Amino acid sequence: RLLADQIDLLLISPERLANETFRENYLLPIAASIGLFVVDEAHCISDWGHDFRPDYRRIVRVIQALPRNIPIVATTATANDRVVCDVAAQIGAGVQVIRGPLTRTSLALQNIHLPSQAARLAWLAEQLPKLAGSGIIYALTKKDAEHIATWLQMHGILAAAYHSDIANEERVALEAQLLGNQLKALVATSSLGMGFDKPDLGFVIHFHRPGSVVHYYQQVGRAGRAITHAYGIMLSGDDDDEILDYFIKTAFPPDTHTAEVLAALELADHGLTIRDLEQRLNLRRSHITHVLKLLSVETPSPVSQQQGRWFLNPINYQPDQERIQRITQLRRTEQQRMRDYLHTHECLMRFLGHELDDPAVAECGRCANCIGAPLVPTDYTVAMAVRAAEFLQRLDQPIEPRKQWPGDALLAAHGWRGNLPAKLQAAEGRALCLWGDAGWGELVRQGKQRDGRFADELVQAAAGLILQRWRPSPMPTWVTCVPSQRHPRLVADFAQRLAQALGLPFLAVVQRIRPTASQKTMCNSYQQAHNLAGAFTIKQDSRLAGPLLLVDDIVDSRWTFTLLAALLREAGSGPVFPFALAQVLADDV
Repeated sequence: RLLADQIDLLLISPERLANETFRENYLLPIAASIGLFVVDEAHCISDWGHDFRPDYRRIVRVIQALPRNIPIVATTATANDRVVCDVAAQIGAGVQVIRGPLTRTSLALQNIHLPSQAARLAWLAEQLPKLAGSGIIYALTKKDAEHIATWLQMHGILAAAYHSDIANEERVALEAQLLGNQLKALVATSSLGMGFDKPDLGFVIHFHRPGSVVHYYQQVGRAGRAITHAYGIMLSGDDDDEILDYFIKTAFPPDTHTAEVLAALELADHGLTIRDLEQRLNLRRSHITHVLKLLSVETPSPVSQQQGRWFLNPINYQPDQERIQRITQLRRTEQQRMRDYLHTHECLMRFLGHELDDPAVAECGRCANCIGAPLVPTDYTVAMAVRAAEFLQRLDQPIEPRKQWPGDALLAAHGWRGNLPAKLQAAEGRALCLWGDAGWGELVRQGKQRDGRFADELVQAAAGLILQRWRPSPMPTWVTCVPSQRHPRLVADFAQRLAQALGLPFLAVVQRIRPTASQKTMCNSYQQAHNLAGAFTIKQDSRLAGPLLLVDDIVDSRWTFTLLAALLREAGSGPVFPFALAQVLADDV
């Protein structure tokens, strides 16, 4: 239809525009007939923008390739002078900048510092029903969005989580429910952003402090667009800095990652797939794709992609370290300005307007600072906070069994390749918590990194989970553990105490027969599985036949559980139920 001139308006994502096949087969043939080329959310073009997206940089190349007589319009609601100048410079000469005031007269702002997640959950449960209309609660991570939504649902509040792991069709349905006021709140990451417009949105609440003023205003400005009064409430906690620091540190790949990818491509005359690179490099798949995406938008680019394979281009590429350091420092400055915003006594809207270089900045007369009193209560009941703390301690995580071996990683040592037979698979397991979370996670971290022994409270919590909430079927009749070569007593001691609490025998049947590198240093499935090849054996025992609980302290890739479950089943055991104190999520943003 596009080539037949049957479409008047084409909406396209920058990621689709980056697709070489689309550009060659569809965009170039119609280039001369384009009447207007519009770039929405144009701040994403700029390195200085609060949510720079690499694929947006390709838009500039497309613009430069279009006929010079095609008018170009770039729009954004949140850009300071630095971003405006950068976008204008990249688009080209002859750009006219038109700027309007940013102040939203219907928006009433307030900041509340509540140190713990339990306190913030308690506040939400008690205050959200009192707010008029429906709105958005923004969280920095996907797991927090899920937890907040679950907590609100438990208290009879119509809420749902929204993030990039949710299928597109479901996200569209969730947006429709919020638009129709069928939900009190959508608990979202920044995935709920571009293109969403609900004119009567009554409130935007931030569960964490955002990373920049621009980012904050982009989100809070969704409230009150066509109503006379709406709330923008920023909650802040003691965990904000740790999350935001992680985002800053991982925004650019380390030089070593880039060098390793380029070196591997240099040795491959016929190019490499992502899977090929995983087998050659000890890097996570997400890190490999991150490196390749950033390299592919450089001008000129040192890499190119053809039919799923990546090739090295004959150019002398050097990472722009000065630019990376400059942007990283800017992100830290932006983070500090959000700390300043949290504690400022001046008009909150004027603070935001000043940071955004709004020439029409003035006191709003509506925020908590202007009024001199809270717009909404800042307290919560102790009883609700206790319930929230108990909720956070019940956020156990499923450990899904793996069903396929990674390539030939275990072929030589075990003869395993391809699909993992059902009879060798682990059963679904459980992790008591997420590493470092607000429930048991911090206590797990202290036991592993500081005390060298896991607290008795963790034994009781694990036993309670197994007997009362999880209740695996068939119930295990014995317990064993993953032997650690670096901390030989840590896991074994915990597993023995857990077995005693469950009233089950502990059998040390898993034996390590060769040293391995730490699994946490292995960064993708192939390397993680290959690292374990031939490392364990199972000691025969007459009690082996029954179902068992296989205990470890931390689970990340699941390959240790997968391999040991297969070895145990081959040795004649019953179903293997993995259990870990904490699960590590590698890519949670």
